[in-house]
Amino acid sequence: MATPRVHDVLLVGLGAVGAIYALILKRSGLARVTVVARSNYDAVHNHGFHFKSRKYGEITGWRPDRLVRSVAEAADRPYSYVFLTTKAIPERMTTPHLFNPFLSSPYVDTYAQPTYVFLQNGLNVEADLYHALINLGKGKPSIVSTAVWIGSNLLEPNVVEHNHFDKVTLGVYRHNDFTAETNTPAEAALLEDVGSILRAGGSTITIVPEVQRMKFSKNLWNVSFSSLAALTSYRLPAIFRAPPSDPSVSYTPYVSPTTADLITKYTIPNIRSALQELIVLGHAIGYPDTPNGLPSSIVDTVIENTRKLHIVPESTHKPSMLLDVEKGQPIEVEVIIGEAVRMARARGIEMPRVEMLYALLLVVQNQILRKLEESK
Repeated sequence: MATPRVHDVLLVGLGAVGAIYALILKRSGLARVTVVARSNYDAVHNHGFHFKSRKYGEITGWRPDRLVRSVAEAADRPYSYVFLTTKAIPERMTTPHLFNPFLSSPYVDTYAQPTYVFLQNGLNVEADLYHALINLGKGKPSIVSTAVWIGSNLLEPNVVEHNHFDKVTLGVYRHNDFTAETNTPAEAALLEDVGSILRAGGSTITIVPEVQRMKFSKNLWNVSFSSLAALTSYRLPAIFRAPPSDPSVSYTPYVSPTTADLITKYTIPNIRSALQELIVLGHAIGYPDTPNGLPSSIVDTVIENTRKLHIVPESTHKPSMLLDVEKGQPIEVEVIIGEAVRMARARGIEMPRVEMLYALLLVVQNQILRKLEESK
């Protein structure tokens, strides 16, 4: 049996998601892992990373094969794959700017371009890099898109908490093509190679011919519920959970009976209407109204599944957009909501509720950015 190839792999962004996937990549035994850690470089360099994972266990002092401070420092060798796990905040830095050392001399004169693997939320996050790679004139860009489901939080710069699951759906990025039904043999081989590394490291992998629909479906929850939490500063039990019925049980938030009928009459229906606007957009993009496409019934499914998670006393989940607001960190408003608005306008589709969410979150983002600029 042939010895499996060990790939040189770069991962950019050692946050809550990036740390888990850096661990997975190294666990695979199929990757020599270089990690770019920017804000938390010193903590990881001095003490290693501490994982508190229900799936992978308690791991202290973990380090990748190589830890660097910047993409420029990492651009000293060829890579098979470059994984991008940062939050997508184009107002702060575009992806081509982040990867400029890979898109300019001497790198482009010395090494072939890697396959870029995007582990990021949002829609069309790959487009800017795609155009930058096209402009290099080095052939067709190789980009893998993903839809990622993971439960992890960064507790300290070098401490991550992870629950029992991480799963990734992989697909080839095809610019402005949302309806492909098959992978070519070359695409299938590429996806299987990426998937085999992640699978060997312990992650759950699904390979599909068209991943943008999966990303669109995942984005429904972020547009509706993550936005609501960020704008109200409350977790989702505030619209679903009844007050404690047992005097020995205490929790917040919950729906006060005083105006519970108004939440039912106005809040939930407007969330449903925002989701329905997104479904209209999805169907206009080309996703079919079928069980394997983008069924209209997904609106009620998303609401009901969210309700079930947040009516119980044990509900403690805090949407990432709310966490960012609380920490004074930029939110992913452009790639999660702004891009949906732009796609709708390009197709002549009106989405008044989604546009209102976008408009309000723009103010939140503007003030976060203002404070960051003032603190420099």
